[in-house]
Amino acid sequence: MKIVIIQVRGFLNGSGGTEKIGCYLANNLAKNNFEVEIATNEHTSGNPFFPLDEMVQITNIFDKQHIQKHLLDLHNYKGKNPFSWMCHKVVKKYTKLRNKILLKKMGGIDGLNTFNLSHRSQAWNKYIIAAKPDLIITMNIGSLLEITYENNYEIPIINSVNGRPDYDYSDLLWYRSENEMRLIKESYKNLAAIQVLFDSYNNYLPDTFTGQAVTISNPVLQVNDSEIIDHCKEKERFKIINVASLVISCKQQDIAISVFSGVANKYLNWDLHFWGIGNDLEKLQNQVKVLGIEDRVFFNGFTSDPLEKMRESDLFIFPSKYEGFPLALVEAMSVGLPSVGFETCSGVNELIEHTANGFLAKDENAMRESLEVLMTNKNLRQQMGIIAHEMVKKYNEKDIMNKWLDLITQFRKN
Repeated sequence: MKIVIIQVRGFLNGSGGTEKIGCYLANNLAKNNFEVEIATNEHTSGNPFFPLDEMVQITNIFDKQHIQKHLLDLHNYKGKNPFSWMCHKVVKKYTKLRNKILLKKMGGIDGLNTFNLSHRSQAWNKYIIAAKPDLIITMNIGSLLEITYENNYEIPIINSVNGRPDYDYSDLLWYRSENEMRLIKESYKNLAAIQVLFDSYNNYLPDTFTGQAVTISNPVLQVNDSEIIDHCKEKERFKIINVASLVISCKQQDIAISVFSGVANKYLNWDLHFWGIGNDLEKLQNQVKVLGIEDRVFFNGFTSDPLEKMRESDLFIFPSKYEGFPLALVEAMSVGLPSVGFETCSGVNELIEHTANGFLAKDENAMRESLEVLMTNKNLRQQMGIIAHEMVKKYNEKDIMNKWLDLITQFRKN
């Protein structure tokens, strides 16, 4: 049985959760004697960030001959040379005019996007016909839309959802035009099945979906009972840790800094550590500087071994606005860290059991209070950490993969 896993963009060199799960699926399917190919369409070169079995084939269908029309980027001149400023101003006016002409010709931004989508879909159709898969797994709804737009396949398609489903087809988190939302919703009609991360996420599927919905959470690397954190161990300094991309709009590290600043002067032997990279690093550093806690808040950059950094810590703070299945949070739980997050955050409110393995806060003040309770009670940290570690055991790789195999084998040809 040949299975093609499709992630149209972001797979090459990508180190996010979608790429991690894609490689996990490919590796385990290959070990179970499936013929596996990962396909992408990226104007870049590179390799998967996560280890991939040598039996898994990678195909990038990108071709410069594929027709795509793009708006030119607008840039502001930041120098002080008056001649360069004038030249840049002329270029910027030309760019605006060129973009205006293109949008008028294409019938607006929706027309331009649909034109490009149609041509990418034609390229995918050509590839799929040649590849002859028995089953397709799309790693996000954008990939599903791109391969099925104006195309019909008898090949069963399973979509893997890496967040709460309604975030994919609505404008709850960011702007989507009415046309874009309509096209995305229609793409669900092409699915034989969909994988969601939690049972409650079934309530957020669109009414256009008529296939089979199956709950399969993400796998989590298991930590031995003997290797979890001992919170009763004497130490001079303590660490609150956050592991995530530095993206304020989603991960809200600015809130973590604000919350910590409210207790920093009271608990002088506690520090706040961030692990991760992102575009908002400078903003966060400036916030720390304004608050005068530069010597207590640390931006450590990327780590290839987050579990080790978590083992060195005492609390996990995770103030995200929204999540799907936050791997960093579950990994923190696996090593025995109690966690604090927001009760309104999807994914987080599925994993943190309030007062059992951590605290779910309704606002910043409640998060600060929860943090302080844990900072002052090592026995509570120990108790919650053990419960968190035990909870994570149900997400072991073997059981999760067996659920995937049960789903996939339903579509095996006799």
